[in-house]
Amino acid sequence: MKEDKRNTVEEYNEIFKEVLNEVRELMIAKNADYGDSWRKMRLPSITDQIIVKAYRIRKLEESKEPPKISEGVEAEYRDIINYCIFALIKLREEKGRRKKE
Repeated sequence: MKEDKRNTVEEYNEIFKEVLNEVRELMIAKNADYGDSWRKMRLPSITDQIIVKAYRIRKLEESKEPPKISEGVEAEYRDIINYCIFALIKLREEKGRRKKE
């Protein structure tokens, strides 16, 4: 039985790596288009972007019609992951600045 769990964990680990690579590639592509615009954002603004994305997901999930313009739910989740990473980077940088003071 333990062997099955280990295999499942290994499978999820591989999927996790795949998703992270997809998200990283998306971030690189968007940074090529928009630059590091997220660096100019305050942390609450990043939080607002995450909330907006979550709201879009809810609307897409509740809609009985396929989206006309949206890239879909997966794209919104990828964007949320990237915004969360940006927020974590900002938090680490802020923590580092405080340590220097």
